Amino acid sequence: MQKSKLRAYAHLIARKGVNIQKRQSVIIEAELDQPEFIEILVDECYKAGASKVDVRWSHQALTKLNVRHQTLKNLTTVEDWELERMKHQEETLPARIVILSDDPDGLKGVNMDKYSKASQARRKAFKPYRDRMENKYQWCIAAVPGVKWAKKLFPNDRKSVAVEKLWQAILSASRADIDPIKQWEEHNANIAKRCEYLNSLGVSELRYKSANGTDFTVGLIEGAVFVGGAGGTTKGVMFNANIPSEEVFITPMKGKAEGKVVSTMPLSYESQLIENFSITFKDGKAVEYSAEKNEELLGKLLSMDENAGYLGECALVPFDSPINNSGILYYNTLFDENASCHLALGAGYSECIPGFENMTFEECVEKGCNDSIIHVDFMIGAPDLSVIGVDSNGKETPLFVDGNWAF
Repeated sequence: MQKSKLRAYAHLIARKGVNIQKRQSVIIEAELDQPEFIEILVDECYKAGASKVDVRWSHQALTKLNVRHQTLKNLTTVEDWELERMKHQEETLPARIVILSDDPDGLKGVNMDKYSKASQARRKAFKPYRDRMENKYQWCIAAVPGVKWAKKLFPNDRKSVAVEKLWQAILSASRADIDPIKQWEEHNANIAKRCEYLNSLGVSELRYKSANGTDFTVGLIEGAVFVGGAGGTTKGVMFNANIPSEEVFITPMKGKAEGKVVSTMPLSYESQLIENFSITFKDGKAVEYSAEKNEELLGKLLSMDENAGYLGECALVPFDSPINNSGILYYNTLFDENASCHLALGAGYSECIPGFENMTFEECVEKGCNDSIIHVDFMIGAPDLSVIGVDSNGKETPLFVDGNWAF
């Protein structure tokens, strides 16, 4: 890929993604696949005004070795220095950039029971810090093509060709191929207009239905609003949390979800794929589930904590979206969730609650926002999906017809 395009992409992440403020520190989390791009991204962060850029590398192969050879006690132990680092982040609020390039099958064969218990323990230890940081700092998730990920998508091409094809797909899906900053300004404006219309309807309930078996109703938090595109911190710093992003989303009311939803794309969770699954909800919680592949992993996901089986997000994405129209199944939730409508298990987004800027996270939970150590999106969009919005007086407004916006 041309260096000029890589730099334009890095510039977009630094300026529109996290929108680095003068003298703000930055944390970048990345796999080992693309050191050249990370070097460019670090440079762009400094040019945007960063005072310090800390790159934290990870590698799936090392994760597998750690799980295989360490005891469960070691894996679940959180050292004092790790908590001090989180405390420092809470106090200094650095911008956080996560660059994805994982192999979708990179943790295949790992002891999932051991890995899940370790992940669960560590997330619980860090959660109080993350809760107190909620909505106070900028973050952005974007992607670069790892070789194994590229070969998963383009198995018949040699490595260099597959990586180049995935670069092209990522930049196109991320609106970063031609004049990225301008494209994102226009895109954010379009999403804001769509949110404005949806919020004018006063929707209190969403009803989903499609021929594949999805027949589902979810209640919304009173006064909750649809958001999407650029969001803001409590101090008004605007940023784009996901690149790409096509969604308009809202936080549902915990305990108000009934019926069955059927997945329409594989779910990549902990670098493994859960395929052809369905979940049935009663009184807001997942009570039944099945999957053709990795059903046990789906069960572990739903039991990560007492609230993992409740919903935290309802996102509307047209089936006629740029990512879906590309014809590429990315096996990566960042992209696949922006191909069609999706739901999320676990934690809700407090930013959908009016006045969240002046509320504690606990107060948002009292309003009905789900609280969990996970937030995992799964896709339910289909060519015939209908979504109806119902207001408190029972008035019905079609939001989606045949998988796409009805307005």
